[in-house]
Amino acid sequence: MKHGISLLPDCRPHHRSATEYFADALHISRLADRLGFDYVKMTEHYLRDYGGYCPSPLAFLSAVAAQTSRIRLMTGGIQASFHHPVQLAAEAAQLDAISEGRLEVGFARAWLPYEFEAFGVDLDDSRTKFTATIEAVQRLWTEKKASEDTPFFRYTDATSLPPVTQTPYPPVWVAAVRSRESFAWIGEKGFSLLIASPPKEDELPRVREMIEVYRETFEDEHGSTGLTPRVGLSVPLFVADSDEEAYRAAAPYLREYLQVWGEAANSWTGVKSAAYPGYSTPGKTFAGASEEDLRSNATGVVGSPETVLEKIAWLRKQLHLDTMLWQIDYGGQDATSMERNVRLFAQEIMPKVT
Repeated sequence: MKHGISLLPDCRPHHRSATEYFADALHISRLADRLGFDYVKMTEHYLRDYGGYCPSPLAFLSAVAAQTSRIRLMTGGIQASFHHPVQLAAEAAQLDAISEGRLEVGFARAWLPYEFEAFGVDLDDSRTKFTATIEAVQRLWTEKKASEDTPFFRYTDATSLPPVTQTPYPPVWVAAVRSRESFAWIGEKGFSLLIASPPKEDELPRVREMIEVYRETFEDEHGSTGLTPRVGLSVPLFVADSDEEAYRAAAPYLREYLQVWGEAANSWTGVKSAAYPGYSTPGKTFAGASEEDLRSNATGVVGSPETVLEKIAWLRKQLHLDTMLWQIDYGGQDATSMERNVRLFAQEIMPKVT
């Protein structure tokens, strides 16, 4: 089992400035490196409080690379639909070189209508452009002269520089939520699978089924190559000496996190796309979270070290996990709160999860 810290800023500028947030995020990244965490992951978003402080995970991770020595750097995920593959391939390879081969590139299919509108990208084209961009990046990393002719981009005999440091290229993670097609495609390509959040209890059978689709497709396509499927989960974490202390401390941060998430998701109101079935009003899911909701595994892993260990074991069994990416900055937490959480996890929990 590998563990990482997962960052997705949800700061409101009048509560915490970008300067304050990034100073704290870099401090926690250096601490995670010293404490033996495997990853630091940063997510890309734009325009609003939900993730808007980090439009460029690669830029942030370049700063992390300069201040750390061993921890691996993961984009969690680059929204490929908003980028040209030549740009992505070159910028990722640059960070792979700067970090001496510590980069792992995670991609996510963007899902917020206001981001698509700002970039002038059609929601209905998002899946096709997303997969085409990732496949084009893969070819730019591995072919001396790569050519593309798609509805979204075209070029001939492109040689991407700098070359990637890792062979054959940095490990690739791709996020999936619901679509069987997405899970199967990730397995077919031999990429690692990232689950963006734990499923609710009534969704668990469906998510387990989709993970099996991924694993079976991966084995069918790559079982003879020595590659193995990997499944990672990103989830909020809060550890304290007792369950009640953990819930009491975490509750205001979780409520703010869900509030900001819901505000972003409400941009789906009145919007429909065949590429995003079931997304018409997702913001309602996050509004008015009950005490029971806050204590649910679908919201976060919260509790004493003993409880957190139990929850990890349960999630690991249910979802075939080998990587846990612990979101620690939710709700606009400062460095003091994050550090206490990270240190307790590293001391009391990480050595017991192998």
